[in-house]
Amino acid sequence: MATGSRMMVSLAATIAVAAVVVAAAGTVIAGRARPSPSAMPRQTLMWSPGSCAARDGARFSLTPCARGQAEVLTLAADPPGRGDCPDDTDEVVRLGGGRTACVRNFQEPHPGRPGQGGGVLRAGDCVALDGRERPCSSASWYGRAVAVTGDATSCPPGTLDTLDAPDAVVCLGKGGGVLAAGMCVAAPRKGVVRRSAISGVPCASSRAWARVTGIEKSARGCPKGSDRFFRARGAYRPVTCLHLVSK
Repeated sequence: MATGSRMMVSLAATIAVAAVVVAAAGTVIAGRARPSPSAMPRQTLMWSPGSCAARDGARFSLTPCARGQAEVLTLAADPPGRGDCPDDTDEVVRLGGGRTACVRNFQEPHPGRPGQGGGVLRAGDCVALDGRERPCSSASWYGRAVAVTGDATSCPPGTLDTLDAPDAVVCLGKGGGVLAAGMCVAAPRKGVVRRSAISGVPCASSRAWARVTGIEKSARGCPKGSDRFFRARGAYRPVTCLHLVSK
């Protein structure tokens, strides 16, 4: 009986030890299945359509969309070509490596709207003599775009002047410093060959020298009553027809 009892105790002890080992192993396995937060993989942010960005001073940086201020609409070359960015683009972000991101703010302001001075150049925007966009509320613009095309021959009727912009031609209508029929101008300086160098003045001003009667492709197209014309070198319609009001 004693021998049998020892065998039973030994067997019970062996089973108990095995249970402890199994339990311990289970604890280790369970611990490996739940890594600590610091070991969890982080979300990778990439410049791509649909990703979000936030402004940090004058720069944009990628951020989770819950904290974003703008959405990436598309990626384009640096600089973007005409039509590469959607019309509602508010800003073009340089990414390096020959790439840019076209982004739009989630909320106001939207500088990409026509006349606001940002985004992509299109009809309704105002441009300076260097062909770059300016806010129409500023005093530094020369003309307002009626269209932005690939070449001057594609400008719509009513275009009075054009400016070269990066990868495009800006077709200009009335407004700003662009001369149009009915406006009065000061006497041009000798040797002036650019229309933008002729200053428009109020017709009641003592400086008024002539009234513009038309903007034409040739002097033959000047309307009746014109007694002078000015030919601007390289202009879309190079002839400015004039009627002298001060002699």
